[in-house]
Amino acid sequence: MPGGPRHYPALRRAVNRLDYAIPGRFEITKTGIVHDLPSPNRPHELTVARLRRHLGRALPANLLAHTGRPDVENTHLGILRRPDVMVIPWADMEGEGAFDPRTLVAAIEVVSRSNPGNDWVGKLRDYPLLGIPTYAIFDPRTGSGAVFSDIHATPGGPRYATRKDFFYGEPVTIGAWTISTEDLPEYP
Repeated sequence: MPGGPRHYPALRRAVNRLDYAIPGRFEITKTGIVHDLPSPNRPHELTVARLRRHLGRALPANLLAHTGRPDVENTHLGILRRPDVMVIPWADMEGEGAFDPRTLVAAIEVVSRSNPGNDWVGKLRDYPLLGIPTYAIFDPRTGSGAVFSDIHATPGGPRYATRKDFFYGEPVTIGAWTISTEDLPEYP
């Protein structure tokens, strides 16, 4: 079943059922449901934890580096995403339901072994469409990554205009904050 607003209610119901029935993480994109298979992946989770800690130290008091749920959702576009780390104002943590993606300051993803295209292609397409101003990808497969910013209009829809590549060991700037990448693990 394709994605999009017309099919979104049925896709959302399916994801809600699948979340409890099948291991892994399900998201809804412009093209349908994406499934990241679970694997005992300590390097992925360690990277997420260290990024959250590094960002937490750099952020001002009104912002939080958050991991976990709730989801980031735009029902009008028919998109539901689950960033590994999101920078969001503390005030927007209050309330019920999914986060409005327009409240995110940045989304950070750690590339999974099972579906790297979800981070490098699908989320790179969806995050500017959702209005998330900064998107950072950390890729433990290569010990490198990229930060995308400056959303601009294109004939194919909103896209990031700026890409800054980095290697682990170099400081990386996400939004207005620079953090270390020296202690980030790579996949064996």
